[in-house]
Amino acid sequence: MATAPSDVLAVELLQRECRVSNPLRVVPLFEKLADLESAPAAVARLFSIDWYRDRINGKQEVMIGYSDSGKDAGRLSAAWQLYKAQEELVKVAKEYGVKLTMFHGRGGTVGRGGGPTHLAILSQPPDTVHGSLRVTVQGEVIEQSFGEEHLCFRTLQRFTAATLEHGMHPPVAPKPEWRALMDEMAVVATEEYRSVVFQEPRFVEYFRLATPELEYGRMNIGSRPSKRKPSGGIESLRAIPWIFAWTQTRFHLPVWLGFGAAMQHVIDKDIRNLNMLKDMYNGWPFFRVTIDLIEMVFAKGDPGIAALYDKLLVSEDLWSFGEQLRAHYETTRNLILQVAGHTDLLQGDPYLRQRLTLRDPYITVLNVCQVYTLKRIRDPSYSVEVGPHLSKEIMEMDTNKPADELVKLNPTSEYAPGLEDTLILTMKGIAAGLQNTG
Repeated sequence: MATAPSDVLAVELLQRECRVSNPLRVVPLFEKLADLESAPAAVARLFSIDWYRDRINGKQEVMIGYSDSGKDAGRLSAAWQLYKAQEELVKVAKEYGVKLTMFHGRGGTVGRGGGPTHLAILSQPPDTVHGSLRVTVQGEVIEQSFGEEHLCFRTLQRFTAATLEHGMHPPVAPKPEWRALMDEMAVVATEEYRSVVFQEPRFVEYFRLATPELEYGRMNIGSRPSKRKPSGGIESLRAIPWIFAWTQTRFHLPVWLGFGAAMQHVIDKDIRNLNMLKDMYNGWPFFRVTIDLIEMVFAKGDPGIAALYDKLLVSEDLWSFGEQLRAHYETTRNLILQVAGHTDLLQGDPYLRQRLTLRDPYITVLNVCQVYTLKRIRDPSYSVEVGPHLSKEIMEMDTNKPADELVKLNPTSEYAPGLEDTLILTMKGIAAGLQNTG
């Protein structure tokens, strides 16, 4: 990640010292909140160097990261800072006569900048696309978007159509009073998010008990190690397992935490701000897409499932903390519906609501299987009382065989036979059912 002009110049120097005949372009990545705030000044300093402007030949690519910015400050603050950073970067590029291409480092889940491609592009600030943009496509999104020929064609259609539409019909720029309100909300949202995630002494223990984060890290099923530093805390945890662990429990905490406090703050300050929030939702594509994505996450969430994880996996002294977080969840959910003018979640998208309704019973069964599997992994002495089977075929099976004869999927597992395989299958099933998870 880049924090200063020297990060870019160091790579240029490295290429020169290594006598690279055709130097590669250097693309700075600004990701954390402070780095995004300082990005325009850093790029302006680079462009002020005559040698550097000659080197880039009037073209510069800048990558902005959605994952670590969201993990650093919460979804609301990160989204708003990403929006403002793009606006300022475009102004700097125009000042120096440089063609700027924005490179969006998005993930699959809403907490890492994911969402419908068409809406995501159309909600970008005016003058930031200019007929070209780059985006990352990673994880399960690759197969979902490009796994088959017709999917690939449809995905490219969406990118092309949205890019052209953004240029021909630029989105509305926010009014000054909308900006002021967003600035105020972002400060409150960041404080609320960090007070829970980084300053609450009970949080790390609760997170590791209430989610499958530890098992995910040990099973090595991700594309990279789950932590940058094995001994680190939340700060060293990569964004993918951070989001993935909360998604598995259907609680989605990194996505919504901070929203409720921010909206409640401005409404309590002046009740007229509620009408302004509604105006922002109806008249500003960026804000509407942001709220709609959070509403979609709530539609996929289930605090009752999260409470079951707490009951089985979390020590009793932390139950009150979990209840407190679930109360924040409900408050935020109600405020989101109020701002959107909806009485039910996904009222504006009945097709998606129907799909989620059909999937929900299957995902819930997988959640129950997962939480009991986690309980048995963490407490080998724990046993589940098996009730009578409804299926005649199951009843007639030979159940006298030991488990290691019935389950031979992974004989090298450190856990009791079948547990690791069950856990992996439930993880995959929940991820597939919820779609945008990684």
